[in-house]
Amino acid sequence: MALSIEISTADLAGTRFAVSPLAETISGLQQLAQPAPSSRVKRWAAWAREELAHQPLRLAAAWPLLVNGRPSWPQFLLPAPATTRTSIDDDLEAMLQTTPRDVIENLQRVFGPDLPPAARELADAPGERLAVVAAELRAAHDRLVRPHWARIQALLETDIAHRAARLTSGGAARLFADLHRDVVWSDDHLTVLTDQRDAAAARGGLVLLPVALGADRVIVKRNTTTWTTLRYPCRGIAALDGVVYQLPAPDNTIQLLGRSKATLLRALTSPATTTDLARELGTTASAVAQHLTVLRANGLVDRRRHGRRVIYTTAPLGRALLDVGGRDTNAPRAAPEEVSDGLD
Repeated sequence: MALSIEISTADLAGTRFAVSPLAETISGLQQLAQPAPSSRVKRWAAWAREELAHQPLRLAAAWPLLVNGRPSWPQFLLPAPATTRTSIDDDLEAMLQTTPRDVIENLQRVFGPDLPPAARELADAPGERLAVVAAELRAAHDRLVRPHWARIQALLETDIAHRAARLTSGGAARLFADLHRDVVWSDDHLTVLTDQRDAAAARGGLVLLPVALGADRVIVKRNTTTWTTLRYPCRGIAALDGVVYQLPAPDNTIQLLGRSKATLLRALTSPATTTDLARELGTTASAVAQHLTVLRANGLVDRRRHGRRVIYTTAPLGRALLDVGGRDTNAPRAAPEEVSDGLD
């Protein structure tokens, strides 16, 4: 099946990118509900299940809405971000602004007229129960996403910078050309291969939302009074593996560059800012900056500005050096075979 989205010139002018911590939280929870999470998030899912095995999360109100055995879930739980970069508080506050009428209509659209218990409780007291859902999602974010949020955010912003450069150099056709294999741009229409069907308008512009902790698929949110949102898997998600499990730099690379620079080179296989690196490595931002200057001067590290943030990442030459230095000897440890989800 395919969904065709008509995008006028005005709609295209209003198209923008956004980053949402709530999107990562919801996508991550839905991946944890799968017996076999997407290979894109296998390492993060293993880490999250270990975390939850020690201290389970109680999500009695939110879980049945997000993991329901149906093709969709209530889309008011993830409003389109109002700005390019939002906080979890911004996202949840926008969710809490959903009107009771929109809550009830969306629940019935997903579950039908005979609502299951969790949906019925929400429909009977939208304001009160939506606050409970928001509190549960906030707890899930703090436990499962926030520990890695700085790196996830840098990864998402790196993806956005890549897409923006393609839009600048080749317009919409180039922007959408490598967004995802299920997305095709042609003749002012964006065709998305999805479980949705029929046609839709872009409603004043698309919000393009890269997602790290999700499946390798595209999701279009149409039932909204604001924008049509297209969530797609971001590039470079495999780089998070080394951050989740804190892989050391290879011994040969340490011998060549010294431990501090080699450690930075390994850490930057997932994009990060100077501040993020200093916090993670327990050193000062000035010390990190000095090492980054040397690594960048020798072509081992790249940098790119995203708004006020400067994001660094290992350059192709740096990745090759890490590979030659002993990638196999520092492979991530295997994910546990059986770990309780710790989710209700």
